Amino acid sequence: MSEAKTQSAGLLRSSLVVGVMTMLSRVLGLVRDVVVAGYFGASGASDAFFVAFKIPNFLRRLFAEGAFAQAFVPVLSEYRTQRDLSAVQVLVNRTAGSLGSVLLLVTLIGSLGSPILAMLFAPGFYMSGSESFPLAADMLRVTFPYLMLISLTAFAGSILNSYERFAVPAFTPVLLNICLIGSAVFLSPLFDPPIMAMAWGVFMAGAVQLAFQLPFLARLRLLPKPQMGWKDEGVRRILKLMLPALFGVSVAQINLLLDTVLASFLQQGSVSWLYYSDRLAELPLGVFGIAIATVILPSLSRKHAEASPEKFSQMLDWALRMVMLIGVPASVALIVLSKPLLTTLFHYGAMTERDVEMASMSLQAYGLGLLAFMLIKVLAPGYFSRQDTKTPVKIAVIAMAANMVFNLALIFPLAHAGLALATALSAFLNAGLLLRGLLKQGVYDFAPGWGRWLFQLTVANVAMGVLLYYFAPAAPDWLAAGLWDRVTWMAMLVVGGGAVYTVVLVVLGLRPRHLKG
Repeated sequence: MSEAKTQSAGLLRSSLVVGVMTMLSRVLGLVRDVVVAGYFGASGASDAFFVAFKIPNFLRRLFAEGAFAQAFVPVLSEYRTQRDLSAVQVLVNRTAGSLGSVLLLVTLIGSLGSPILAMLFAPGFYMSGSESFPLAADMLRVTFPYLMLISLTAFAGSILNSYERFAVPAFTPVLLNICLIGSAVFLSPLFDPPIMAMAWGVFMAGAVQLAFQLPFLARLRLLPKPQMGWKDEGVRRILKLMLPALFGVSVAQINLLLDTVLASFLQQGSVSWLYYSDRLAELPLGVFGIAIATVILPSLSRKHAEASPEKFSQMLDWALRMVMLIGVPASVALIVLSKPLLTTLFHYGAMTERDVEMASMSLQAYGLGLLAFMLIKVLAPGYFSRQDTKTPVKIAVIAMAANMVFNLALIFPLAHAGLALATALSAFLNAGLLLRGLLKQGVYDFAPGWGRWLFQLTVANVAMGVLLYYFAPAAPDWLAAGLWDRVTWMAMLVVGGGAVYTVVLVVLGLRPRHLKG
């Protein structure tokens, strides 16, 4: 086997490990959402919780898993490649001290200013005098420290990923879902209002996730001993890369948060409808898109440090093909099966038929943009691994501006679904500009065989889509059916659609060896 294929095979194995762990987390996440929907539905209280959870979670994705990780991993990979373990330890210590001090300050400010943050991120609650506003502010005071805890968890996970310890960071979010499920079931009866238990569940989850990863860092002999290091050369480089990366890597998250802001002006339940539909779209994105992106960033960074442009391009080409292999059928399935999926998962307890109907509209829009969301996840590392943050930030600004234009154009005719569609359209613009930039810079070029690959994917997805479209209405009334009937029919559709997709690809000549590059 050639070196390139050996590398691709190793990346595929690592991606599968991350994918399996992430799948476990996402499945538990869906269980969590089913529990939350059953206990709280799409009410004003649930709207308040989703805002209180989304603000620190957004900042976590923006600063920790987004900008920080994309800036820290390339520098850490360079230290690992070119320096000894003691130099790596110094970088880790000084980064931990600098990052921790900033996070502590931000956490104090955010907790004390929770009413102001709630007003900024959900102005519709404040202007309408809704009871959701004071409740969101109270819960945000409890959930905001999650930002510091989970950001330090992401810092630890970045170190583990850089040393090919992918499974531990991928498994860690399982603990969040366990804490939130336990809070809804066991703690909510103890609180008034009951939804406040979810806020405390978020706080506990941050502490548990951080504690879980520390022993694995100790095994690498890289357990941080925090030191202030603002003048350290490595820390300064991380900061220089991080500032523009705040926009470059997290445009999708910024757009989703803007959706929440605008949705707070719409009818009650809009924030929750967007949340539930986004959660379903996040399942394939997290399991496959983010899994591949997590694996390739350290590898691309090392290839750049080793001055291997051909291998860099080959690795990026493999990642794009894998994303399309999963992303396109996932997008088709979300669009065609939006209402059956939401009904099967969430139409219980306080979740009404109308909630399902409204959430299915935004899920179809998010499903349309799923491939673009996934492409961004693997195209952005093509820049950040080379410590190029200026180009993605320019593209990010363009995409954000376009998203606002799309929002204003679509929110009036389509309400909350228009916000989701605007996010999808801006994601395609973002992905297209990222790809064009990589091609123009000459760091990536399409490998041979793309025409055949696209033909195979097109035929297989059309066949799968026709099957799902034809048989989904043949099932019993989804809203009236019981749990077992819904699960049975959904399982048959998923297995049948996946089988048709796979068989058509095999008939058209795709073999397992082709997935290794």
